[in-house]
Amino acid sequence: MTSDAQGDQVPLDDDAVPSGSSESDGSDAVSTDAADQQHSSDDGDEQVLTVEALVTTLEVTTAERDDYLDRWQRTSAEFANFKKQTEKRNSDVAAQAGSRVAEALLPVLDACEAAELQGVDGVEPIAAQLRGELERAGLQVIADVDAPFDPNLHEAAMSEPGDDSTNGPVVAQVLRTGYAWNGRVLRAAMVKVRG
Repeated sequence: MTSDAQGDQVPLDDDAVPSGSSESDGSDAVSTDAADQQHSSDDGDEQVLTVEALVTTLEVTTAERDDYLDRWQRTSAEFANFKKQTEKRNSDVAAQAGSRVAEALLPVLDACEAAELQGVDGVEPIAAQLRGELERAGLQVIADVDAPFDPNLHEAAMSEPGDDSTNGPVVAQVLRTGYAWNGRVLRAAMVKVRG
């Protein structure tokens, strides 16, 4: 390291040392100082350019990072939505499959009910077990007598005049039991309406 006239230390280059002799005369020292000053001013320009280049590179990298982050967040949100939709679709398919099975078993339940009404022995425990298992899975029986008539749940097959004390028509008799599966009506109850 050498010191220039202002007291700053400047790195010594190979170009600054004369190759001819180990001793230098005054003219060589002046040319060495001039070369050192030129070199140190070049280093200052290079550092400014390097800092500007680093800032530009940082800005580009930050923009890329923000873009990747945005894409990742969108993809994560799309995947979460897809997952929710798939789970809902799967539960709907499972519910439809269950309702199809229950709907297919309605004639069996009707036959059991008819056999019970005729007094056939041994049918009641089987019908009760079948109905109990289906009810645990989501089957609901629509067979309420004296319930208000609801056209979404009941199918009016017959009617009879009612007294004026009731508010609107009510179910007087259930002619055929109706069933719903998890709130969706599979078959409306066939009823006799009073009022």
